[in-house]
Amino acid sequence: MTYGLRLAEAVWGTLQDALAVYADDRRATGHLRQQLGRLEEPVRLAVAGPWRSGKSTVINAVMGEEVAPLGVEPAGRAFVWYEDGPQPRATAYPVTGPAQELTVAKSAAGLRIDPVGWPSGEVEDVVVRWPTRALRQATLIDTPAVDDPDGNRPSPVLDRVLRDADAVLYLTRDGRDTDLRALEPVRDSAVGQAAPVNVLLVLSRADEVGGGRVDALLTAQQLARRQRRDQRVAACCVDAVAVSGVVGLAGRVMSESDFTALAALADADRVERDAALLSADRFLRANLPRYLDAPVRAALLDRFGLFGLRLASTLIRSGADSRARLSAELIRRSGLAELRTAVARYFIERTDVLKARSALLGLESLARTARRPGSAELLAAVEQILAGAHDFRELRLLAALGDPRLGLAADLTADAHRLVGGQGVSLPARLGLNDTADDDGLWTATCDALVRWRELAEQPESTAARQRAARVVVRTCEGILAEITEGGR
Repeated sequence: MTYGLRLAEAVWGTLQDALAVYADDRRATGHLRQQLGRLEEPVRLAVAGPWRSGKSTVINAVMGEEVAPLGVEPAGRAFVWYEDGPQPRATAYPVTGPAQELTVAKSAAGLRIDPVGWPSGEVEDVVVRWPTRALRQATLIDTPAVDDPDGNRPSPVLDRVLRDADAVLYLTRDGRDTDLRALEPVRDSAVGQAAPVNVLLVLSRADEVGGGRVDALLTAQQLARRQRRDQRVAACCVDAVAVSGVVGLAGRVMSESDFTALAALADADRVERDAALLSADRFLRANLPRYLDAPVRAALLDRFGLFGLRLASTLIRSGADSRARLSAELIRRSGLAELRTAVARYFIERTDVLKARSALLGLESLARTARRPGSAELLAAVEQILAGAHDFRELRLLAALGDPRLGLAADLTADAHRLVGGQGVSLPARLGLNDTADDDGLWTATCDALVRWRELAEQPESTAARQRAARVVVRTCEGILAEITEGGR
């Protein structure tokens, strides 16, 4: 699949031209070499949001291990980068002074860092290398809390997130107006205007919706669907999903002893169990079976939360009668699977596109702030790349499809969403076919879609917005036909 590769090649060539322009400027060449290096790295995925939005819990749920937060008080003010590595290792980078290796240990409880070895000065970044499959395709960045925006002043944390990350999971409890204002796309650059959408909105504490009732996760998913149709969300986010990081993580790390204790809770007298699950304090003090002693209850409450205990006991009574079955059901209901699917479709499969976007932002900023002979030509090259980058138009359309003002019928919206890569960027996924489909089947399905969307693009009664959307889909279909012709499935 060549999706994004041509764009990445064009960006790489322009960066090489920029190195020649700034050959005598060590700072500029260092910046450009960093951008070149980013093209070879996994995609950088920042997890950002306000205080207590559940960033560390979501990171742990995605990784399937408890590695965040670091457990050292000053670490809360640093950007913590989680990268794949052969063994646990952590390096702190102070604002001033050399990098410092930290003492780390991998235990049954996850990552532990010895605070004795923490640098005395302010630490800007901590790089944690951790052996896990989840980090082979993406570097996760745990960020400090993003403050509510103060008037028109951008948050310094969010400003750095948008500069250093290729894509963002923006966590919020309810997608309130202040969160959306913080995500309004920056329009002061050509790249920002051409490719503003690299954010996935995550309603991250779905278990707390509606007072933590058993149907809280369903209510949160409905809220996420409404958020997708909000024009403010469509302007800055490629999609919106709901997830309970607590429930998802509990499902991924649940032990056999956890299940035994939960089964005992589910088997307790209904009146006593329901009374105990009214509050955390009642659960810790309730008259439950003797093998659910205080330490066991405290551990369960810490792991699952009150909502997770209610849900788990309900699921066990409904047939989830083994650790594997309960774990799978908790993960499914938590929304974690939907979150991972969205990350894969919008970010992992578009790694080359997102890294090219980051490199273009860095190059444009340098060419505008460090003017010299040749910088104008570099800006022209950036604009030329943006003009021909259909990949960015697809991302913008994916976000815009959630806006009801576009006026597309439901079947056309679903068709467009699939064709521009909303269900995956492989050719069969775009065309709604099996992975085994041959070139003849791909060609026929693409031609049918092309005719359908050309007609819509040429309808005089269509609004300008619908015509623009249709032209994006038409260009996608034409690209698919070209790829089939070249044999690049």
